[in-house]
Amino acid sequence: MIKFCVKLVQRWLPEPFIFAIILTLVAACLAMPICQQTPIEVIEHWGGGVWNLLAFAMQMALVLVCGSTLAAAPAVKRGISALASIPKTPPAAIALVTAVSAIACWLNWGFGLIVGVIFAKEIARRLRGIDYRLLIASAYSGFVVWHAGLSGSIPLTMATPGEALTMATNGVLTSPVPISHTILEPHNLVIVALVIVAIVVTNTLMHPKKDVVTVDPALLAEENVATPKPDKASITPAQRMEHSRLLSWIVALIGFSYLVIHLGFRGGSFDLGSVIMLFLFLGVLLHGTPLAYVRAFTHAATGASGIILQFPFYAGIMGIITGVGASGICFGTVISNACISISTPTTYPLLTFICAAVLNMFVPSGGGHWAIQAPIMFAAGADLGVDPGLTGTAIAWGDAWTNLIQPFWAIPALAIAKLDAKDIMGFCLIDLLITGIIICSGLVIWAL
Repeated sequence: MIKFCVKLVQRWLPEPFIFAIILTLVAACLAMPICQQTPIEVIEHWGGGVWNLLAFAMQMALVLVCGSTLAAAPAVKRGISALASIPKTPPAAIALVTAVSAIACWLNWGFGLIVGVIFAKEIARRLRGIDYRLLIASAYSGFVVWHAGLSGSIPLTMATPGEALTMATNGVLTSPVPISHTILEPHNLVIVALVIVAIVVTNTLMHPKKDVVTVDPALLAEENVATPKPDKASITPAQRMEHSRLLSWIVALIGFSYLVIHLGFRGGSFDLGSVIMLFLFLGVLLHGTPLAYVRAFTHAATGASGIILQFPFYAGIMGIITGVGASGICFGTVISNACISISTPTTYPLLTFICAAVLNMFVPSGGGHWAIQAPIMFAAGADLGVDPGLTGTAIAWGDAWTNLIQPFWAIPALAIAKLDAKDIMGFCLIDLLITGIIICSGLVIWAL
């Protein structure tokens, strides 16, 4: 079954940019007959949405580049190297990478995504005979729990008081839903634990006994980006500033001070922006001098090309899915209503999960899901007597689950690993099937 899935994906899954183009065409072709929209309307919805993810695309590029730059700092490299020396066999390495990635993603998805793949890459440098494709797939598979974790955008949005919450849910949620009813709800924690155990076991068992695809050492070779020290006898004032550790310390102190004030005294959340700032100022501090950081950052920035290219296309797809033409019909609403029409109080969370999973293939964004589904699903759930915490968690799980086969979120990891999506998605397809059974069962039991 593993060989079949790997061959299937290798044969049919194109490069992620081509995949984004195909999804654009599919969304456009479906929107016209289903939503009774004209080609002009669909094109306008697409073009109107293309630039809606610019801020988020910049955040994703920075989390990739700042995370990679931090990992290139000498002290961090020594720490990762020490941790990577723990596993002595390929299966043990696969299990450790999966567990580290999943736990880190549950704590914060941006942190987990980058740390997991950097850790996996270091293991590949040290351990011979390990399947590199499966190793990177294992690092990415932990991403499946992020929306059910402490940085899940949908549960955190539900827990944020304000008029925006009431408006987004068509008046259903007039007060915030605490994370004790979503992220930290015992049913959800059990599902998370079972999913993590399942992917650890599954990924470990998937390691081939023969025909192992190892990594080309050239892919793992590190270029020397060290900054040579200038001659003290001829050093200029400009060079003194470029090599000044004091400037790095001052900048890092300013950044850390802000994070302490924001998180500790202002009640701010440890969101993606906080992760980027942590990566940025730790990197500045640990690289020692401003010039050393600039050179390491410039070297890491080459891996962000996929994000810069593809995010506008996914924003355009989101525009098609959420766009409303003269007919007054929205594609995302049609999908949501289809699930609602066949739901009962027991099956509603399951069908909500499936609906979110389908939408995630076209709109791989928690914010996009919230905009499409919140006005419809919470109202329908209230009519059926379903707890809003369960409804929101079902949407969150659906949003995260199909990320295992949607290469959108894998772009930063693949850029670091220097692999294509088709290299890892065959293994992730197996994880998708196994975790899907657990999540569906857990949601049904929660609804009983």
